[in-house]
Amino acid sequence: MFANNQLFAAPLAGITDKPFRKMVRMFSPDVRLITEMISCHSLVEQHKNCPRNFDSYDDEGDIGAQIFGAVPELMGTAAKILQDQGAKWIDINMGCPVPKVATRSGAGAYLMRDHVLAGKIMTAVVEAVDIPVSIKTRLGWDSDSKDWRDLVNIAYNSGVSWVALHGRTRAQGYLGNAELPDVHDCPLPIIANGDIRTKNDIERVQTLGYSGAMIGRGMLGQPWIFDDLLSPEKYNRNIEKMVLQHLEFVLEYYGEKVGVPMFRKHVAWYSSGMPNSGEFRVKINSITTESELKLAISEFWGCV
Repeated sequence: MFANNQLFAAPLAGITDKPFRKMVRMFSPDVRLITEMISCHSLVEQHKNCPRNFDSYDDEGDIGAQIFGAVPELMGTAAKILQDQGAKWIDINMGCPVPKVATRSGAGAYLMRDHVLAGKIMTAVVEAVDIPVSIKTRLGWDSDSKDWRDLVNIAYNSGVSWVALHGRTRAQGYLGNAELPDVHDCPLPIIANGDIRTKNDIERVQTLGYSGAMIGRGMLGQPWIFDDLLSPEKYNRNIEKMVLQHLEFVLEYYGEKVGVPMFRKHVAWYSSGMPNSGEFRVKINSITTESELKLAISEFWGCV
């Protein structure tokens, strides 16, 4: 079984913001966190409508900041800003499959199609900072171009410290089963990502030569998942207390107007699989105030 510092909380857009990371940290002080992906343009230009541009990471322990973009110089500048804000390492997104990133912006997964540009970006970021740099990528653009090994070799020659590999192509998105290849012969440590939810999943990727494991969607509704994986005993958790604590973190960060609608998805994940959860999710989707949401949460978990 991997140690704490070999387990990573994956960067999930719209999910792993500062409030969610605080929840993970409550249970797992030593796992490695990664921010949501941050646009190098938005960060360098200090866009006011994106609060994560102004996060300080000094109180977040071992945390990497993930950036995306297609301009090497801007990516280097963004990396330097994040280093100054307290990030312990920089992660370059080379796997995001959504069209606005991977096609219209020429960033994310698109860099699997342009290895020359990918190499320039990696070199620019490595040279801009004094902290480690990693990349997160996929098997390839589609089933006919699974050239992830080429990108790993470029990363090695660019001074990158490790690679997180998601076991799907860009064309797959998040559909189908992740298929993680054997990585024993890779020149860099490789972190396994994709469909990792259990201790058995982690032990399986260890046999394939991976140096760590990254959990993504397995965190949804259970930010304590790392604690459960590493602990020999299971806990009877007070879910209502955890949900209300997460809500408080969200309200502190975003305020009521933005935070309450944003938090509905988390409530849905926390309640998934519980009795009457379907009706509960319908109810909370019309709630717009802090007081109503807190009451609904307390009533639901009080009846479970």
